[in-house]
Amino acid sequence: DDGWFGARRDDRSSLGDWTVNEEKLGMPLGELARRVNALGLKFGIWMEPEMISEDSALCRAHPDWVLAVPGQAPVRSRSQLVLDFSREEVREHIFRAICAVLDGANIAYLKWDLNRSIADVYSHAAPDQGRVLYRNMLGVYEVLEKLCARYPELLIEGCSGGGGRFDAGMLHYCPQIWCSDNTDAIDRLYIQHGTSFGYPAVAVGSHVSICPNHQTGRSTPFETRGVVAAAGTFGYELDPAQLTGEERAAVKTQIAAYKADAALVHDGLYYRLSDPAKDVCCAWVFVAEDGSAARLSAVLREKHANEPAHYIRLRGLTPGARYRARETGRVYSADALMDAGLPLPLDCREYGSFTLHLERE
Repeated sequence: DDGWFGARRDDRSSLGDWTVNEEKLGMPLGELARRVNALGLKFGIWMEPEMISEDSALCRAHPDWVLAVPGQAPVRSRSQLVLDFSREEVREHIFRAICAVLDGANIAYLKWDLNRSIADVYSHAAPDQGRVLYRNMLGVYEVLEKLCARYPELLIEGCSGGGGRFDAGMLHYCPQIWCSDNTDAIDRLYIQHGTSFGYPAVAVGSHVSICPNHQTGRSTPFETRGVVAAAGTFGYELDPAQLTGEERAAVKTQIAAYKADAALVHDGLYYRLSDPAKDVCCAWVFVAEDGSAARLSAVLREKHANEPAHYIRLRGLTPGARYRARETGRVYSADALMDAGLPLPLDCREYGSFTLHLERE
């Protein structure tokens, strides 16, 4: 993550100086990656290639490489400015810098971040200022195109707090994109529901995070956080050392379950079974293309006394077929599941979740 490069001690310096700070790491990056690989893990790294700090060697050497309106104070955000990717020399410099890092270690994953909006759209080199933003975006695509060609096995994840980089152009280069910095499981029901209208679930960056949640202060069950995260790329956004023994056991179970369901999530058909803006029971299902298997998930975002049962009507099953539920052993007809629906367990509490695997007989 952040902090491995240049003279980076806080968030006010060194963006653009993409050289490994071996003094801070205590070893070359390649050695750190080797030690991580020895634990059976792949090694990934974070970069913010489109950004530059005023307090950086790059900015001191090339102040004209910054998008900035002459005669005006620049719009600063997070103590950083934006590089002018419409310029070929900027693109080439950043590409070479990234390659030097990737060539120096066994890096399987690159997180390409963008932590501020692009303002001051003025290039010191462009004759036509009206096309700078467009050319800047094409420049970003060009660098990513070259990286993908040179490192075909590298997984690049796009990121910009979520929607700032969640576009079809980036999806061409980044098979997964961080969906939102808001990792609250209940808020994510809305976020991931909306995202699913334009993007496949396998592209949606989604993680289990700590509770109370950083953004909302809300506490949700660890199981529910896992169910929501499993509707996307799945991962953990927390310090494992702070987990309880029960939570650590849950992590192992969740990871094993996600791996077992990977084909359904990655290659199956995704059906929205509710609208979180209207329905208190939020449900979705992944179904194998041939209808042979399905994974139903649901979260109860509100609980009220004496309320009627919540029935979840499935979609995508094979009409006329019968399905056995792995968790209970019960057998259901596909028509009943799709027409009448399956009741959410009455003991499901607010923010509780429910998962059911169905296999066609």
